[in-house]
Amino acid sequence: MEKIELFLLGIGTGNPEHVTRQAEHMLRTADIIMVPHKGKTKRDLADLRYHICLSLLGAEMPPVFEFSLPEREAGKPYLVAVDDWHDAIANIWTQTIQTATIRSGQSVQRVALLIWGDPCLYDSSLRIAARLKPAPKVTVVPGITAVQALTAAHKIPLNTLGGAFIVTTGRRLSEQGLPPEVDTAVIMLDGQAAFNQLNRANFDIWWGAYLGMPEQLLISGHLCDVADEILDRRAKARAAQGWIMDTYLLRRCSKKEQGKG
Repeated sequence: MEKIELFLLGIGTGNPEHVTRQAEHMLRTADIIMVPHKGKTKRDLADLRYHICLSLLGAEMPPVFEFSLPEREAGKPYLVAVDDWHDAIANIWTQTIQTATIRSGQSVQRVALLIWGDPCLYDSSLRIAARLKPAPKVTVVPGITAVQALTAAHKIPLNTLGGAFIVTTGRRLSEQGLPPEVDTAVIMLDGQAAFNQLNRANFDIWWGAYLGMPEQLLISGHLCDVADEILDRRAKARAAQGWIMDTYLLRRCSKKEQGKG
């Protein structure tokens, strides 16, 4: 494969209006756009990328080439499984670009990938790109993160006055809980609703799903009062849509409020 230019373009949480003018420009100058799909049950995720491209580019949209995103192998240690998974995806990217070159009859030099949120926050596209041979020239265009979309939708500041916060995953919250010195945490990539393992009496929560989309769901309150509602709405939304993207902010209650409920 010839050396290519790879555009990793943050597209926010699915709203075309969240895409920057810089990302739109990069899409227009790409030779092809690569779109992953995860099977019929998650077809909407690929369709949303098409919708964003059509909304921004119309008839000027470059050719789109889909590729099947492999599943991470179960049964292996987490980091080993992720490393193997990234290798598999890098191979599929290479095959897709080669297919595009053959079909177009000319060299594909500029390749665009639309990345949910921001390519530099809990996304592995940069790590996968580093595995391509020869190494591509990479341009990253930042996007609106789920963290920004969540706090904006709930109209809340991310941090307390002068306070720190962490951004972490549902897996780490489930395995390690919230560090005692941390009062505010944004939880991403949580497929198992790890907040349900916490002492509900000690936390407030601001939860959101399908942020920035017409289907957006928002629930907030004391965890004692809203945890069950979130679990119910989450399950129903996943069943209806076939997929769900959600994130939430946890904040410890004041010492005076902890234990109530």
